[in-house]
Amino acid sequence: MNGTKAKKFRLTDWLLEGILLILIVVFSIIANNFLTIGNLWNIVRSISFKGIIACFVTMVIVAGEMDLSVGSTVALAGVITAIVNKTLVGFGMNSTLGCIIGMIITLIISGCLGYMMSIFVTKLTVPSFIVTLAGMQIFKGCALIIANGFPIQGYPKWFKFLGSGYVGPVPFPAIVFIILLCITWFIMRHTPFGRSIYAIGSNREAAKLSGINVNGIRTTIFVLTSISAGLAGILVSAQLNSGSPNVGASYEMDVISSVIIGGASLSGGSGTIKGTLIGCIFLGVILNAMTLLGISDYWQYVIRGSLILFAVFLNTMVRGRLRSKGL
Repeated sequence: MNGTKAKKFRLTDWLLEGILLILIVVFSIIANNFLTIGNLWNIVRSISFKGIIACFVTMVIVAGEMDLSVGSTVALAGVITAIVNKTLVGFGMNSTLGCIIGMIITLIISGCLGYMMSIFVTKLTVPSFIVTLAGMQIFKGCALIIANGFPIQGYPKWFKFLGSGYVGPVPFPAIVFIILLCITWFIMRHTPFGRSIYAIGSNREAAKLSGINVNGIRTTIFVLTSISAGLAGILVSAQLNSGSPNVGASYEMDVISSVIIGGASLSGGSGTIKGTLIGCIFLGVILNAMTLLGISDYWQYVIRGSLILFAVFLNTMVRGRLRSKGL
């Protein structure tokens, strides 16, 4: 990453961090219970489910691609885990073992879904926006068909810990999020694989000519993103204590919003894991405050869309300032 891009990221991060701090102060004044320990942990938990996916969607967007299927993958993952567990228990297997096998099968299927979509993108040269848009519809339909439109229950008691439990004061999903955050930060910042993602997003042809396995890396990030959505689906189903085909709605929009708010460019080549973390916190704080203030869901959609426009404007403004100074 060159100095200009690094400087742009720092400027964007500082602006977002400053705005986020101001919002926290304002919400702590006007929203009852916003600054309580319990509510702050609720915010951490709520952003963790989507943040797990956002870490890998950052890779996808930096590479100049798009994945709109993650929300439907979340729903399908929860349903698969539940139906496999229920089926195995019906054959006499212990519920704990059935649940573990269900989770493993879910992650494998999630990875296969990402691989299948990557084939259309890399081999058949279909735009990832179209492929994952189709995937969003197909996976959602599959979840509804498997579950017949209703939540599937029957998990063992310990399973709920994965979505609602705590390790000390920290929600378990937040621990998973932090671990993946550190791993993806290290990959993007300090490995040839991460540098290759930036190169592909900046100029795919140049990256190919420099010896980078462009299609292999694009395939890998789609697979990893689908697995992360599958993992998030397992955690969400654990929180709900059921596999519901109706979860995951708008997840893809919230995840992409977090990445864009964090400074990533939809044209590829720019974006950081740190920026995505800021974007997740930014969006999580605002959504939580709107709920506490009793703002209707209709207006929340308006505000989410406005945030995306604001983020794009902010990035464009910073990029324009740097360009005008010859940086």
